[in-house]
Amino acid sequence: MAINESVTGNDSVAITGTATPGERTVGVGGRGDAVGVQGRGERWHGVEGLSTSTIGGAGVYGANSAGGAGVVGETSGRFNPAVYGKHSGTEGQGVLGEAENGAGAAGKSKNWVGVYGESASTNGGSGVWGEHKGAGTGTIGFSAEGVGVHARGGRLAGLFEGDLEVTGDLVLTGGDVAEQFDVADRDDTAEMMPGAVVVLDDEGALAPCTQVYDSCVAGVVSGAGDRVPALVLDRREPRSGHGGACRRAIAVVGKVWCHADASSQAIRVGDLLTTSSTPGHTMAATDREAAFGAVLGKALTPLSAGTGMVLVLVGLG
Repeated sequence: MAINESVTGNDSVAITGTATPGERTVGVGGRGDAVGVQGRGERWHGVEGLSTSTIGGAGVYGANSAGGAGVVGETSGRFNPAVYGKHSGTEGQGVLGEAENGAGAAGKSKNWVGVYGESASTNGGSGVWGEHKGAGTGTIGFSAEGVGVHARGGRLAGLFEGDLEVTGDLVLTGGDVAEQFDVADRDDTAEMMPGAVVVLDDEGALAPCTQVYDSCVAGVVSGAGDRVPALVLDRREPRSGHGGACRRAIAVVGKVWCHADASSQAIRVGDLLTTSSTPGHTMAATDREAAFGAVLGKALTPLSAGTGMVLVLVGLG
């Protein structure tokens, strides 16, 4: 190993090392009980490594054969990374971790996220990507007491291409199962607010109910009050030439707030409900024969008189 002192100054090097070409020759080597080689920089890197290897050689390489870390990075800066990797090519990795039996890359944090990924890609790139080349799992999330995987998105919180298997309970925080329908292009569709009772017209599009005991009853427009749909089926664009220019999510199963009219008959908890002549409203079904095929559901809250909102357990029949 040859060592030469160099004149200090701008862009100069205090110590350089040059070794004759060989498979394992070393330009500069250091050994110490504490630190073998130490570098300090006032304005730039403390240690810089550069490699022109074409067979996978590294600019900086760290190894530990006694159980410690091969490379350690530490910083006290608030937003400065302890280890930083940058890739300037078209494809590659800024940081790559590889292991035979352990984790290729691991992150730990006491007060924030263990691993953080961010992407500014406009062509589908992801902040974090997990891939398994065999039959294993691409990405796993686990929490001893909290949430294993948490997702939030501007358009979708999650997108699954393929089958989805759930071995535990599927907890949905909404109040009903809804399905989208086309809305009829009519003047009275202004009555199609959340909570409105709707029926199907001759083309299968939605319109607010206007007749008592209408057997074309389809459900209730979901989303009134503190209830939102837990599941919405058949989300898509309106069909051309069928209905109007929009679709509504209609509660067909579950609990939903509904506009009701108790002017002629008080609504009690447990009463069967049907369509009313008041547009978009339900009423108590007192004529059981007429109610056959026109039942909207059962009342879960009462309404003594006038118009108002009742909570309905939707069950068409």
